[in-house]
Amino acid sequence: MTILVAGTGPAGLIAALALAHDGHVVALVGPPARRDDRRTTALMVPALALLDRIGVLKELQSAAAPLRTMRIVDATSRLVRSPVVTFRASEIDEDAFGLNIPNAALNPALEEVVRSHPAIDWLESIVAAWHPGSDRIEAKLEDGTRVSAKLAVAADGRLSPAREAAGIRTTAHSYPQTALVLNFAHSRDHEFISTEFHTETGPCTQVPLPGHRSSLVWVVNPVTAEQLLQLNDKALSERVEERLQSMLGRVTVEPGRQAYPLSATLPLRFARNRVALVGEAAHVFPPIGAQGLNLGIRDVQDLVEIAGRHRSDPGGPVALGAYDARRRPDILARSSAVNLLNRSLLSDLLPSQFARTAGLGIIGGFGPLRAFFMREGMRPGSGFANLFGTLREKVGRQ
Repeated sequence: MTILVAGTGPAGLIAALALAHDGHVVALVGPPARRDDRRTTALMVPALALLDRIGVLKELQSAAAPLRTMRIVDATSRLVRSPVVTFRASEIDEDAFGLNIPNAALNPALEEVVRSHPAIDWLESIVAAWHPGSDRIEAKLEDGTRVSAKLAVAADGRLSPAREAAGIRTTAHSYPQTALVLNFAHSRDHEFISTEFHTETGPCTQVPLPGHRSSLVWVVNPVTAEQLLQLNDKALSERVEERLQSMLGRVTVEPGRQAYPLSATLPLRFARNRVALVGEAAHVFPPIGAQGLNLGIRDVQDLVEIAGRHRSDPGGPVALGAYDARRRPDILARSSAVNLLNRSLLSDLLPSQFARTAGLGIIGGFGPLRAFFMREGMRPGSGFANLFGTLREKVGRQ
């Protein structure tokens, strides 16, 4: 039975491969992914396990860098500032939290495996109109092709026409922030450490790439973003080096800088009228804590499991109700935490600053709590499972 996947970004390609790997016939709709995407994606170990199962990970490892340490530095000039918080994968018996992968490597690797999969029919057109029905959903493509399926997977981005056709309303918020994205070389070794500087305009996050190179997501106000975009490479390199407090030595910005306005979007439901939302169709929030595509991959994993349990009608009310219930706690918890932290960075109110400082200080200074958050950041529920397991072990020894 065919499942229609709309959208050919990483979330859509991964959804198509995971569903096909589980025995479904997939119609994938959308043009090939952009080849000029300079962004990188930090994927945690559980997400990498899925990429390995669908036959993609091996091709990516040479282009990726492991994330062995992640730290948060309060780089604000406010009265109340947090201590540096450092998370080491070795504290939870992991070699690395995950890998930082350039999208310019991730997208082509996914496309290659998709094109070679016999259960995936890639229709390189755009959906012109959706027609949800009681027992099927139909997509009319711009080239005139019609595709009918029991389930449509909306991986078609933050503005998601499929979500709109399903009648799923959203709440949306625009932030006075723009993310400047670029890659750069540096004279000092990054030692596979990712550093997130918290500033008054948002986070400035450096993430390792192979060799003496890193990627950067620098969140600033829109006026500053435009000014930075207009700088020549030498001047921008100096600004980046200054922002990073010269921790990586001399910086040389590489060509291809890009800028993206920040916003938050949350649907009121995650499935309806034979449409299930994944990726940015299901959640949009600022780039803090490497949550975006990792959360989207968990969408895919839960959808594949539920579709496998409802093979006769994976888009029926029972299946979609189960998917909505499964995804809701994870999405609401992650998006709320990221949006709250982002707002606390923008706020000049002392109570907000005290709360952020106290929270980070407690996490940084108490090892078991730090380990809990590291495990939860990689795999929801694993922090609680480890905590309860440790308590049971201690009780058993008494």
